[in-house]
Amino acid sequence: MRDTFQAVARGGEQEIGVDRRIPNRLIWLDGKLVPWGEVMVHVLSHSVQRGSLVFDYMPVYETPRGPAVFRLPEHVARLFQSVGLVGLPLARRPEELRAAVVETVRANPGAKAVKISAYLPSIEVDVVPVDTHVAVAIAAYDPRRDVLAHKAVPPPPAPTALRVWLEKVRRQRRRDILPPQAKVAANYASPMGAKWEAKKHGYDEVLLIDEDGFIAEGPTTNVFLVDAAGHLHTPAEEHVLPGVTRSSVLELAKHAGLTAVEEPFRSEELLAAAEVFLTGTSGGVTPVVSVDDRKIGAVCPGPVTLRLRERFEAAAHGRDPAFEHWLTYVEGAR
Repeated sequence: MRDTFQAVARGGEQEIGVDRRIPNRLIWLDGKLVPWGEVMVHVLSHSVQRGSLVFDYMPVYETPRGPAVFRLPEHVARLFQSVGLVGLPLARRPEELRAAVVETVRANPGAKAVKISAYLPSIEVDVVPVDTHVAVAIAAYDPRRDVLAHKAVPPPPAPTALRVWLEKVRRQRRRDILPPQAKVAANYASPMGAKWEAKKHGYDEVLLIDEDGFIAEGPTTNVFLVDAAGHLHTPAEEHVLPGVTRSSVLELAKHAGLTAVEEPFRSEELLAAAEVFLTGTSGGVTPVVSVDDRKIGAVCPGPVTLRLRERFEAAAHGRDPAFEHWLTYVEGAR
């Protein structure tokens, strides 16, 4: 029997074991570009066993000038914010990691996204590690082609409008334990269970509730509602992960002369909204058609959602000069 961990070339890809294929991608690992299949972390490592891995995830968009990383400085700054909140002693500088992201995208043509991870790779006994080296890995890839296409049961295409369920049991976001601003692996365990349950009942997404009973966010998304006057409302940043797409939408709304209020709101206000949409790195601006099976507004997507989605897409793809500063172009990466 072939060794499960032996890599075998096949059709431009590598295959490990029976059904796990890996793409011909390079991952930046502590300063060196390493083949995708050679980047390993032990199952007993601190990052796996304690959930201490901190990460950030950013999109790469095609533009008339070639591939561009969307809001690279903001994503790297958020990574360092998370590292500080968790207490990882990361020894690298933001400018070093920004340059490494560009290098990694250039080395991986066709990449649609970048995931940067800071983690403790050593095997540890206690919750506080003896070996405090924080490794950094940067992967630039196409999530659908390189990962989802090789699943035994590929997921269906992402819906154009979302059916959302409100979490009813757990208060998922608590500032006094592990703040929602920390993009750390451990912060996703409880939301995973909530979304898993929602999907079992046919919903596309779940919205979490904070410790005070207000609507917080989705597991990987921020939420906006539009009231009858056309004003935007979204939970304040101190209660949620500071989404980069969220902040982009707030800037776009201001530029368009729309009123946007950052304040807490409850489920009753969400259900009475004229429009609801979610924002996130993977989906951009995505309208919500219903919450708890109750239809939102008269039409989906509503006019404000549609306007912001179109403006966001234009900015992300380099078609809006007013927001070209959001893009870090990667020369030679076509």
